[in-house]
Amino acid sequence: MNTERQTTQRINKGLQRRYRAEKRFQRAGIGAICAALFFLAFLFISIFSKGYPAFQQTYMQLDIVFTEDVFENENLATANFPKLVRDSLFKMFPEVTSRQDRRALYQLVSSGASFTLHDMVQQDPSLIGTRQTVWVLADDDVDMYMKGKIDADEPQTDRRLKNNQLQWIERFQATNKIEKRFNTTLFTAGDSREPELAGILGAAKGSLLTLLVTLALSFPIGVASAVYLEEFAPSNKWTDLIEININNLAAVPSIIFGLLGLAIFINFFGLPRSTPIVGGLVLTLMTLPTIIIAGRASLKSVPPSIREAALGVGASKLQTITHHVLPLALPGMLTGTIIGMAQALGETAPLLMIGMVAFIVDVPSGFTDPATALPVQIFLWSDSPERAFTERTSAAIMLLLTFLIFMNATAVILRKKFEIKW
Repeated sequence: MNTERQTTQRINKGLQRRYRAEKRFQRAGIGAICAALFFLAFLFISIFSKGYPAFQQTYMQLDIVFTEDVFENENLATANFPKLVRDSLFKMFPEVTSRQDRRALYQLVSSGASFTLHDMVQQDPSLIGTRQTVWVLADDDVDMYMKGKIDADEPQTDRRLKNNQLQWIERFQATNKIEKRFNTTLFTAGDSREPELAGILGAAKGSLLTLLVTLALSFPIGVASAVYLEEFAPSNKWTDLIEININNLAAVPSIIFGLLGLAIFINFFGLPRSTPIVGGLVLTLMTLPTIIIAGRASLKSVPPSIREAALGVGASKLQTITHHVLPLALPGMLTGTIIGMAQALGETAPLLMIGMVAFIVDVPSGFTDPATALPVQIFLWSDSPERAFTERTSAAIMLLLTFLIFMNATAVILRKKFEIKW
C-alpha cells in the first residue's frame, strides 16, 4: 500500500508540474499576443494621430478684382494671376509698404492661388472686370500654425513664421477670413513640391494601373503553372529542380526582381522607365512564386476521388482538371492571388530600381505614361524637409494600410465562403 501511495503521489506531483508548465506556457502565449496587440495599436494610433490633420487644409478669403489690363493678351497662360493675389493682399494691408514685408505678406498665400484664379476665368470668362470673393489655399506654414504645430511663443528665430506674419494671420482670424476645410486636394491632385498642393491621386492611379498589369499577367500564368506542375508534369529531376527554384524565388529579396526588371525590360527590351507597364512586369515576377505555391496547395486539397470519379465516367484528364478539379481549387487560388497582390501593392524597392521614384506631377492616364506608386510616394514625402509633408506621409500610410487590410479581409472572406471541407 505504501508503495502504491508513493507511486500515486509521484504521479500527482508530475501531473501538477506539467499542469503548471502548461499554464505558464499559456500565460506566455497570451502575454505575447497582448504585447503584439499593444505594439500594433501603438503603431496605428501613432500613424492616425499624425495623419488625420492632413484631411483638413487652411483656406484664406481674398477679394480679387479681375482687372482687364491683366488680360490684355487673349492667352490666359500669360496672364499675371499672381499680381491679382498680391493686389488683393496689399489692399487688405495698406500699411505694408517695404519690399521685404510685402514679400512676407505674399508668402502667406499658397502659390496655387494663381492656378485657382486661372481655372475660374477659364471656366467663366465673364469674371474679367468683376470683383469676386475667392477662397484660396494658404501656405503650408500658415496651415501648420492654424493646426497648432507652430508655437507663437517660441523665439522668432526658431519658427518659420515671423512676428509680423503672425499678426497678419490674427487679422485674418478676426475678420473670419481664414478657416480649415476638408482637404479635397489630397485626393484630387498629383504630387507637388508644395505640401498644400500635393495629393495622392497620381500615385494611387499609378498603383492601380501597375496592379492591373500584375493581375492580368500573374494570375493566368500562375494558375497554368500550378496546374501543369501538379497535374501533368512528370516526376523527375527537372520538375524537382523547378519546384525547388519556385520555392527559393518566393524568398528572394524584392530588390533583386527590380534589378532583373531594370536589366531585361528597360535595358534589353527598351521599355520606358517609370511606367506602370514595367512596374507590373516586375511585380508579376515577384508575385508568381506566391501564386504558384498557393495554387498547387489548392489543387492538392481536392480529394483524389473527384479525379477518379470524373475519369471513371469517361472524361479526359484535361476535362477532369478544367471541369471538376480547377473549379474546386479556384477559391484557394484566388486567396493566394489576392495575398500576392497585397504584397505587391506594398512593395517599394523593385519600383525604385525601374525609375518609379521620379517626381511625377501629372496623373497618369495610361499604362505607358510616367507614374509613381503609393509606397514610393510615401517614401518621397517622408524624405521631404517641409514639416507639412509629415502629416501627408502619415495620411498616405493610413490609406495604404486601409487598402491592404481590405484586400486581406477579402481573401479571408473568399476563403471562408467558398471553402469546402472534405
